[in-house]
Amino acid sequence: MRWEPLKEGLQQLILILRKSQSPDTGTQMAVQMTLEEFNRYPDFNHYLIYVLTKLKTEDESTRSMSGLILKKNVLEHYNRLQPDIIEYIKHECLQAVGDSSPLIRATVGILITTLASNGGLHNWPQLLPSLCDMLDSQNYDVCEGAFSALQNICEDSAGILDFMALSIMIPKFLQHFKHSSPKIRSHAIACINPFIIIRSQALILNIDSFIHNLFLLSGDEDPKMQQKVCYAFVKLLEVHMDRLVPHMSQILEYMLLRTQDSDEAVALAATEFWLSLADRGICKDVLAPILWQLLPVLVCAGRYSEVDSIFKGNVEEDDMVPDREEDIRPRFHKSRAHTIKSTQEAGAGAAGEDDDDDFDDGLDDDSSLSEWNLRKCSAAALDVLANVFREDCLPVVLPILKETLFHQEWVIKESGVLALGAIAEGCMQGMIQHLPELIPYLISCLSDKKALVRSITCWTLSRYANWVVNQPHDQYLKPLMEELLKRILDSNKRVQEAACSAFATLEEEACTELVPYLEYILKTLVFAFSKYQHKNLLILYDAVGTLADSVGHHLNKPQYIDILMPPLIDKWNLLKDDDKDLFPLLECLSSIATALQSGFLPYCDPVYRRCISLIEQTINQEMLCKQNQTYDHPDKERMIVALDLLSGLAEGLDRHIETLVANSNIMHLLYQCMQDVLPEVRQSSFALLGDLTKACFPHVHPFMAEFFPILGQNLNPDFISVCNNATWAIGEICMKLGEETKQYIRLVLSDLLIIINRPNTSKKLLENADSDEKSSAFRGMCHVIEVNPAGVVADFIFFCDAIASWVNPPQDLHQMTQKLV
Repeated sequence: MRWEPLKEGLQQLILILRKSQSPDTGTQMAVQMTLEEFNRYPDFNHYLIYVLTKLKTEDESTRSMSGLILKKNVLEHYNRLQPDIIEYIKHECLQAVGDSSPLIRATVGILITTLASNGGLHNWPQLLPSLCDMLDSQNYDVCEGAFSALQNICEDSAGILDFMALSIMIPKFLQHFKHSSPKIRSHAIACINPFIIIRSQALILNIDSFIHNLFLLSGDEDPKMQQKVCYAFVKLLEVHMDRLVPHMSQILEYMLLRTQDSDEAVALAATEFWLSLADRGICKDVLAPILWQLLPVLVCAGRYSEVDSIFKGNVEEDDMVPDREEDIRPRFHKSRAHTIKSTQEAGAGAAGEDDDDDFDDGLDDDSSLSEWNLRKCSAAALDVLANVFREDCLPVVLPILKETLFHQEWVIKESGVLALGAIAEGCMQGMIQHLPELIPYLISCLSDKKALVRSITCWTLSRYANWVVNQPHDQYLKPLMEELLKRILDSNKRVQEAACSAFATLEEEACTELVPYLEYILKTLVFAFSKYQHKNLLILYDAVGTLADSVGHHLNKPQYIDILMPPLIDKWNLLKDDDKDLFPLLECLSSIATALQSGFLPYCDPVYRRCISLIEQTINQEMLCKQNQTYDHPDKERMIVALDLLSGLAEGLDRHIETLVANSNIMHLLYQCMQDVLPEVRQSSFALLGDLTKACFPHVHPFMAEFFPILGQNLNPDFISVCNNATWAIGEICMKLGEETKQYIRLVLSDLLIIINRPNTSKKLLENADSDEKSSAFRGMCHVIEVNPAGVVADFIFFCDAIASWVNPPQDLHQMTQKLV
């Protein structure tokens, strides 16, 4: 298997590899073109592996670059590589596992993993035995190189490694927990950790030995090792808690110590343990004795680090600084869903609101896409533990709050405000007696000279918004609203963002209580449109949309429309169809259209036509993509938000949308969207179908024969939001069809009854059975039975069960069901 390069070819490659490390863009482009030329030569990959593994006279960075280019070739061209070349590369990799250079060993390990994952471990049967044998080598480089490759394989392919291989590998890994080298010990535990969460049988057979060895490593001073030990305990708690219970006091002591570790990565890994433990039934019993130690540690861990307090704490006025695109995190539209609402809202709203997201949104305290960090993890741990222990937390937490909230050092004060917000949900009942004093103090903190104190105060106040709106308005709500609106116009972008999010929460809690202040609110939000940079502008759209959802038709007054609509329409006209910023604006307009009702009529025609155009563009692009795979797949989010805005128009304009529908091909587009492979598209399609049924049924009616089979096919609770909207749409259609429903009954009735009576049916779906909208589905069903009683005989017992499930049925529905029974 010996191969030797030509001297001239080798020199050419070395020159290119050296140039490839240049930071100059022009040089990089030239190198890329040359490499593409080289790839046409069959021996090119031979040269690359030769430089990586054999050319030890060359510097490490050049050799490593050769290996990384080879890895890219394997990834992109594996199926086109000749078998003899693949075998040669494999052979040379195994020979080079123990290279004296750590960089080359790491590169070889990456290349081995790439070969194994692309070609399959079964096509390289000697790989794992060879690497396992190398673990016993007395040569450190060989042992470490083998472990480096094995760690990559275990992390990438844990689920496909067979029991026989693992029954040899795992005991061997455990033996190296006692190795003299910290790097080897770290590799050994990293190789085992991926098998915890998948409940590997080979690991279960060695679980007691694993736990025993973890305790041996718990005294290790190496931070990377401690991080891996903490991770192992967290995962064991999730899947093998019974094995940890006998050692729990020792584990708690260890985790408490590591939560205070000076290495933030270690402290974060340890803090994850408390989050995981809070979800376990044993949490209260095992943590109660150490709660007095744990809670102060978590509050302290919520402080900004010294580095962060310098770099973030000194940024005050930055509202004129343009945002970097990388600071704007991706937004994911929530498709329209019909769920339980108050009568005035009766219609569609965002589904799947995630409390965890709401909790995290308030802690967006940096510009790196809000990555998970020790501060956030500590606050989340306080939150979940407060929900476990409730008021039992307060004897420990209140003295801490008293000390921190009023502290002169802003970092400590800020951590106290954070802790106060974190315990809000779990300790609310116990905190009520303290809120008359704390809320005014927090409102005053909105004017703190430190931007980070102002921003976290916005979040904490939002956590107590429910209490605020149920108190005398002049005393709490009005001062809070006024100060939050000032912070919306703050000179610090982080404060603007926090204030917008907090105000949106206040809007949701206060609803129509905000009506007396609408003009002041609207003027502030509209002024912010001219002030905000890119990132916060997207959040501002959410705040405006939430306001419309909260106050509903009260927004439909000429003076409010004149304030709100011009800046939104200006933005609408500026944005192109393929601009991502159009999506949050469409979402915002959907809420506004629903709220304004007939007040949106002056704006409805161009908005409606653009939505139709967006849907058509997406459908056409997908058709092109199916015909020619060189075309890019369409971004269906724009179709989803367009469907949702059309729903908002239908709900808001009601019969006034009839002319727009009559002069468009919306029904044909809807027919296609209802059959889309993406559940979110179908979900929004059925919401629109229901809203159009209510608003202009004569235009929906001709399509019943096409629509009903599709509705029946989507009564699948595995796609809960799709099923929910399809159920609601069926109810609305049946209400309109009356006698005519009987010809479609066989397509939907049995599935509807199964869903309603299914023991594990989602709460959200059952809301459609015990709410304004579910009552529509029930009324529709009652009409079905009235016009075709024979069609339901076989399933009538299930219908009776469904009736019995109602707690407080509407009076008319109660009479209908009584009559049927």
